[in-house]
Amino acid sequence: MTIKAVVFDFGGVYTGSPFTGVHGWHVERGLDPAVGLRAVFGPYDQDTDHPWHRLERGEVAIAAAAEQIKAVAAEEGLDIDLFDLLSSMGGGGGVRQDVIDLTLGLRSRGYRTALITNNVAEFADGWRAMIPVDDLFEFVVDSSQVGMRKPDPRIFQMALDQLGVAADEAVFLDDARGNVEAARALGMHAILVDDDHLPALDELQRLLDAEGPAPT
Repeated sequence: MTIKAVVFDFGGVYTGSPFTGVHGWHVERGLDPAVGLRAVFGPYDQDTDHPWHRLERGEVAIAAAAEQIKAVAAEEGLDIDLFDLLSSMGGGGGVRQDVIDLTLGLRSRGYRTALITNNVAEFADGWRAMIPVDDLFEFVVDSSQVGMRKPDPRIFQMALDQLGVAADEAVFLDDARGNVEAARALGMHAILVDDDHLPALDELQRLLDAEGPAPT
């Protein structure tokens, strides 16, 4: 079946992975990054009641989540200030202009485009200012606005329904393996984006070429 839509994640796709900065934050302080990441973000390939997951679903404000995460980290013997840690995430090394250009090219060729992002309500103005959102996507599915977060299959289905395409007519790109696996389980084509993002872009192009001409 011909691919009609390409759906993107934000952090780790249009920017470098924000988790790279978080890893470095732990290393600089002599903390175990694996333990710290688990305490702060929970099992990221699952959707749970961890404070960060509730934050991304818009169920709690960031100040409340910071206090709850501090308590979770303390159980692991860590003293973590969420706001200090978040300052290390930044833009993940800046915006990837080649991904922006690729997305604009897809739209000009007739592909439908959308963004599914696990995000925080208080971050909306900041990340949206980094890329030309309205030029790139027909719509954005922001976890903090819709009350669902990846890898919940419902958030992918919401995007497919708004695009008006079947799962096997869409490609999804994300830097989190659990999200990629969830999209595949729903029937979508899915591509994992690594720190070196160029192979993922090549894989996307090969997939589009193999599936036939762009929609008109």
